[in-house]
Amino acid sequence: MKTYMAKPGEVQQKWYVVDAKGQVFGRLASKIASILHGKNKPEYTPHVDTGDFVIVINAEQVVFTGKKLEQKLYRTHSGYPGGLKETPYKVLMEKKPEFALYEAVRRMLPKNRLGRKMLKKLRVYKGAEHEHAAQMPEVIEL
Repeated sequence: MKTYMAKPGEVQQKWYVVDAKGQVFGRLASKIASILHGKNKPEYTPHVDTGDFVIVINAEQVVFTGKKLEQKLYRTHSGYPGGLKETPYKVLMEKKPEFALYEAVRRMLPKNRLGRKMLKKLRVYKGAEHEHAAQMPEVIEL
């Protein structure tokens, strides 16, 4: 018996809407990364993009457990000495909640061409409105 390997042209991709209201930040990000990667499908193939499109709404209403909102830091480094910038997630969630969730998912995907292709299928919105009604997305409960 041969192992089935999906080919890029024969993969059917769906659109899903995820409501982030009341969801735990990290758990939500890992489930979204899994859907983008295609690990929720039986035809998952590691070297082929078998994932689906994901639309996340209400990104500002995501929940952090414990004291993570005050203690957890978003770090970036310019590459120069002393170039470390640290932003608490409380400030980040007030200014750019969609960026915080986008970055969490990005860091859970592969760091290569395939991961960048998967990330293009993620859309994150601050409020409850999105502009992808033409794709007829299914509402999925995570």
